[in-house]
Parts: sequence; C-alpha cells; structure tokens
Amino acid sequence: MQNIIIADNQDITRAGMAYVLSTRGDVASQVASNKSELILRLTDCPEAVVILDYTLFDISSTSDLMNIGQRFPLSHLILWSEDLSIDFIRSLVNASSRISVLMKDARMSEIEQCLDYVLCGNRFLCQHATNMILAPEYVLDKEGIQLTKTEVEILKEIATGMTTREIAEKRFSSFHTVNTHRKNIFRKLGVNNVHEAIRYAMRSGLVDAAEYYI
Repeated sequence: MQNIIIADNQDITRAGMAYVLSTRGDVASQVASNKSELILRLTDCPEAVVILDYTLFDISSTSDLMNIGQRFPLSHLILWSEDLSIDFIRSLVNASSRISVLMKDARMSEIEQCLDYVLCGNRFLCQHATNMILAPEYVLDKEGIQLTKTEVEILKEIATGMTTREIAEKRFSSFHTVNTHRKNIFRKLGVNNVHEAIRYAMRSGLVDAAEYYI
C-alpha cells in the first residue's frame, strides 16, 4: 500500500482530497500542516507521494522545493495548486521526473488519472499545465509585451463581453484562475480596466475591431 501525504493549508481542498483518497484501496493518507511536519512524515515514509499546495504551503522558493526532492529522492511530489507560472512549471519539468503537476481546476477523472500514473511510478502533467507549457507566446508590439496563448484567448473572450465567471465556465476553469489571468493581462499591458485592455489589443492588431466591441 502506498503512503500519501497531503500538504495543503486549505481545509476544504484538503478534506476533498482526503475523501478522494479514502475511496481507493491502494493508498494510506496522512496530513502535514507545515514544512516541519512534512519533513517528519517523509523521514518516516521516504517513498511517500506528497500532494503539495505549493502556492499556499510554507515552501518559500523553488530551491526549497528541490531540496526536499534531493533529500528524499524516492518520494514523488504532486504540485496541487490553483495558479503556477509557465516558467515555474517548465523549470520543474526539466529539473526532475519525480514532480507532477495537477491544477486545482482539474476534473475528478483527471485527479484519478494523476493518482494512477504517479502510483505506477510515472510523472503526470494535467491538461492545463501541458497547455501552458506548449503554448507559444505572442508579441503584441515593439515594446516586447507578451501574452501567453491562454491570456490571448481570455482577452478575446473579454472583448466579446463575457464575464470572468462565464469565461471560467467555458474553459472548465475556476473563477480564481481566470481572474488571475485577467490581472496578469492588465499588468502586462499596463492598463487599469477592460476598455483600455481591448483598445490596446485592437491597436496592436491582436483583435479585429470589426469583430469585437468596446
């Protein structure tokens, strides 16, 4: 039976994952509420699978995360988070084959698939993370402003008048994930509202004024 450690500070997601694991007969799960507890659990079970919310857990840096992997080379880390950057995911994929990525907007079928893969010793990247890694970047203008493929798609959806919630439902993503993309788009473009973002995209030729409206 495989040992799984849930390292997540959110009560609701921790309880949800614990329930999912309780329905399987091939695992035994335990909880770590902070990094010190996680180290103790891994010391007792160095081959454990760790389901880790990197965004909210008290892991301070990528090097901190890699140090845990190096200290416990037989463990397997599943990063279970709402929002991870493309560069961060790419660096982890290149650094270790014993780190998997599962975003919190994943469907139950994908969660089960991730567990099946990892318990068989394989790395798993959810569809969301895979799309992020493979997405090309678009240069909007000579200033070198770049949006990812996902950000471009969301900007276009914003231009059609869709709300953040409607975009999230269309993309099978969480409201938080889409809202984070929206904030990143505004930050990259240096704008403060939807109208400014769409005007900027139209001036840059990213969207067609004949098709989208302000």
